[in-house]
Amino acid sequence: MNPLNYHHLYYFWTVAREGSIARATSILHVAQPTISGQLRQLEESFGEKLFARRGRGLVLTDVGQTVYRFAEEIFGLGKELEDTVRGRPTGRPIRFAVGISDSLPKLTTYRLLEPAFRQATPFRNVFRIGKTERLLTALATHDLDLVLSDAPAPAGVRIRAFHHLLGESPTTIFGAANLAKKYRSEFPRSLSGAPFLVHAESSAIRRALDQWFAERTIQPKVIAELEDVALLQVLGQKGIGLFAAPSVVEKQIRKSYGVEVVGRIRKVRSRFYAISVERKLKHPGVVAISEAARSELFVLP
Repeated sequence: MNPLNYHHLYYFWTVAREGSIARATSILHVAQPTISGQLRQLEESFGEKLFARRGRGLVLTDVGQTVYRFAEEIFGLGKELEDTVRGRPTGRPIRFAVGISDSLPKLTTYRLLEPAFRQATPFRNVFRIGKTERLLTALATHDLDLVLSDAPAPAGVRIRAFHHLLGESPTTIFGAANLAKKYRSEFPRSLSGAPFLVHAESSAIRRALDQWFAERTIQPKVIAELEDVALLQVLGQKGIGLFAAPSVVEKQIRKSYGVEVVGRIRKVRSRFYAISVERKLKHPGVVAISEAARSELFVLP
């Protein structure tokens, strides 16, 4: 295998950053055919197309986007190296890229991420929300440093990943004041027939609640099923139905949405995981989140 030609990579990075070969010529001070030739040689060395034509312009292919992200890091580090050797302050924070499963409650997510904002040396935080499987693919290509999820990496995902349990929490049922007053009495039997807003079937808390209801022959009246947890909580705030959330953020939910506690279910527990490609956590942002979760967040009475 031939070593990577960083000269070709630099031409590629400049074209991708500028958006066209024409604009890159004024920065590289070479003619368009020269740049085109360099790009062609780089594509041949990878055996993949890095750009695709769209109208008169160029757009990055999926492989091109991956190469561009690595090039950003490579040439950013090169600039930092030069500044360090010359005694100039780099001012370049460490990049910390986190994938967040869309099934995670947003208030819980904030509590998990909060340690990343209070480090003595700030990070350049990059947060991406999406389906866990897609985020794990980005983790495998090192586009992400960490994935936060309410479940371990699925068994069918063909990547080398390790899940680290951050903690777990019982479940609280919330409702607007009128609903909470009505269904608080004789809880949890009162939940049979109660209007309920449920999470998507793919979420861990939904599966655990369904099993708990089935074991006790409790049948709430499902008003809506939502993938967007924030919307679910807003509808709960408006009195559309009761909803469940981890007890660890009970105080924040009551304050943010003005809802009241209907009851608590200690046997329905939400678990939160940090998924990484490392068996031992090393990135300072990942370590900060993990340590704070275990020592501060999931310390329940």
